[in-house]
This record gives sequence, structure tokens and C-alpha cells, in this order.
Amino acid sequence: MIDLELTLPALALAGTHRMNYELPPGGITLTGYVVRRLHKTRLLEGIERLAQEQPALGLIQFGIYAASGATSWGPALYQPTFHRPGAVVSEADPDTGAAVTARYVTDQPHYTFHFDVRLPDGGAVQGEESITGTTVGWQGLGMPAPSHFTYRNIDESYQAAADGIITSELAPRLLQSWLVRGYGELQLSDNIGNRGRLRLNRKGIIGVEVQGPTGKSYRAEYQIR
Repeated sequence: MIDLELTLPALALAGTHRMNYELPPGGITLTGYVVRRLHKTRLLEGIERLAQEQPALGLIQFGIYAASGATSWGPALYQPTFHRPGAVVSEADPDTGAAVTARYVTDQPHYTFHFDVRLPDGGAVQGEESITGTTVGWQGLGMPAPSHFTYRNIDESYQAAADGIITSELAPRLLQSWLVRGYGELQLSDNIGNRGRLRLNRKGIIGVEVQGPTGKSYRAEYQIR
């Protein structure tokens, strides 16, 4: 197993400042919230090169973006407003200019959203998530979301997928607003033959292990903070 030191941008992905962006004071719809949650595309900087030169690392980088974009980390300021299926929200990521669009597809049997992220380097991330309901546990209220992410580079010679369930959880805190956080797993794969698994825990630590087609294995860790 080869431990990797990923050189990803230092981003503020958690805390009050971030949540004021994802849940702005003026209010936001649930579809708009999905778009802003995906505004973490700086995590994908350099993936076009990695997809060509070190695809196993590219798969790890893509998986970290998928897990980070699937949930939020910080105080739960308020609940986004619901609207009718068919709503579409498009907004560029202010950090990169990536065009992010989300569509509220249906509310039956679950709240389902499709999303499309067009990166400045010509690549794209697409997928969907479904919010299946609310679970009650001793650590908080969970909202499991089966999610499917795909990535393709500019000429589609490299393609990757991430599939699994990421749960967003509202956790109570003493004398403070509730905390929103995420946890779950994603199965990773690409068209080169790399396969892997990503785990996200409640502390915001993402651990990824990928095995290449020749049997070489890689491991990396990323802290959402």
C-alpha cells in the first residue's frame, strides 16, 4: 500500500463562514443549496493532468470532491425552502468559474436532484442524489442520500464513477445551533481498471483506498475543515 500526499488546495469547507455561503441570510431553495454545496470545484484543480498521467490519483481526487460536495459542515442556520419539481438553478462557482446546474427532478418516491458541473478545463461532473427520508439516532437526525457521481475529462478518454450513500446529519449541541455534518461511503471506479472505496466519517476525515489493474494499491486522506 502506497501512502500518498495529495496537494489539494487549502479550502475553508466547514464552519460558519462556509455555511453563510451555502445557506445565505436572504434564504435559498433546496435546489439552490445543492448547487452551492457543489461549489467546491477547486478540489478538482489539476485533475485533467492526473487523469492522463496518474489516473489512480485522479480517481482519488474525484472521490474527495464527490464526498465533499455531497454534504455540508457547520452550523445548521435554517432549512432551505422546497418548491415544485422541475425547478432548475444554475450558478457559477465563484472560486473557479465552473458552471454548476441542478434540477429538482421529482418528489416521488424521494426528493431527487440531477446535477451538472462544467469545469474550466473542459471536464465535467454529473450525477444525481435522492433524499430518502429522515432517520433518528442517538447522534442526531440523518438524511441518507443514495448518490451517483461521474467524471469525464475533456476528450472523454478518462471516465470515473462514485456510487454510494452519503448521510447528512443534524447533530444537537449544548446551547448552540444544531450542527450539520456528513458521513458515508462511496465505491470508486474508472475506465482504466482502478477500483476503490472512500469512507467519510463524522469528524470530516475522508479516507480513500484505490487498487490499480496491476495490483498496486494507493491510500490517501483528506480533512474537511
